[in-house]
Amino acid sequence: MAVLSPFRALRPMADTAPRVAAVPYDVVSTDEARALAADPLSFLHVSRAEIDLPPAVSPYSDDVYRRARDNFATLRAAAPLVTEDEASLYVYRLTMGHHVQTGVAGCFGLDDYDSGLIKKHEHTRVDKENDRTRHMIELRAQTGPVFLTYRASAAVDDLVAAATAAAPLFDFEAADGVRHTVWRAGAVAAARLVSSFGAIPALYIADGHHRAASASRARATLNGARSDGGSREIDGVLAVAFPDREMQVLPYNRLVKDLGGRDPQAFRAALGQVCAVRPGGPVPAGRGHVAMFFGQEWYDLKLPEAAAGSSAAASLDVSRLQDRVLGPLFGIGDPRTDPRIEFLGGARGTPPLEERVRSGTAAAAFSMHPVSVDDLMVVSDAGDIMPPKSTWFEPKLRDGLLSHLI
Repeated sequence: MAVLSPFRALRPMADTAPRVAAVPYDVVSTDEARALAADPLSFLHVSRAEIDLPPAVSPYSDDVYRRARDNFATLRAAAPLVTEDEASLYVYRLTMGHHVQTGVAGCFGLDDYDSGLIKKHEHTRVDKENDRTRHMIELRAQTGPVFLTYRASAAVDDLVAAATAAAPLFDFEAADGVRHTVWRAGAVAAARLVSSFGAIPALYIADGHHRAASASRARATLNGARSDGGSREIDGVLAVAFPDREMQVLPYNRLVKDLGGRDPQAFRAALGQVCAVRPGGPVPAGRGHVAMFFGQEWYDLKLPEAAAGSSAAASLDVSRLQDRVLGPLFGIGDPRTDPRIEFLGGARGTPPLEERVRSGTAAAAFSMHPVSVDDLMVVSDAGDIMPPKSTWFEPKLRDGLLSHLI
């Protein structure tokens, strides 16, 4: 069963929420964060505090975490940020064009994360875990929600629909065109949501693996420093859980900087030995196909089937492209570390892929067919790991709207 708990959210007032809300800390560079944080109320001053220090300062220096703590205190007074009188659950809706998804925000049990009931699909990096763990400990707060999904529940659907009939706490459109609407569930509705989530067998991390891992580490660190055995608040991780059928996964595209020592003609001939290649467009024909921009033209590649008995992860298009094309033809052994490959989230579309190849800064670009949420769940249920840069969830939650004090 999934453990969901109400919490006393720290949140902005409705009139300042659009100014406080910020993109997730890990989807922008320091320079991008600095440009987006012109407003002194932007939560990026807390989540990416290095933007308020000289450029030479390392984002992992002690000064950055101290500045984050100080900026958090300043923002709490200036926005202001208020703490709810009573523990609550929230309903968070994201609207991006015609796409709408509505989830439940609350604290999900870290015991469930540690035991594997909240399932992972990617490895985490120690340096990134260290960063968010330190950030949480300095602030005594989880300030950005983990993005979860679950196999849809009719009981949860009904309760969410009822909650959205009331007036929202927040309802605004961010600069990127995504609308964010948040409702607070009443005490009775919250109790029923807790009960309904208790019948859900598993939760899946869609986005926020480092936040979840860091919340677990922060709990261990803070509880280890206490003499009273710890607190209930620190036993949960702030998250928003969306039903699987409402999730939107966009492709995670690839750019390769050179042809691995081959000239264009030799590369084209080698590719034809591996894939069925024909003229195409920028969008793959379907599962098992990849669109490639090369030599100023788009091509459709029909990928070879995965070997019999391959795992669900190895059968995905991104794995088949890596194993049969990027590895043997381009010499890219580990896409996590090879500097010759770049990844571009599908929210930006395919024009940037063409531009990079036409400009000569990339030799070839690959437009992928998106994986499905069911793919993610099957891989996670098997205890396997998704290939690197295989899922791009859009739209994304905003930091600063709901924070969890620990």
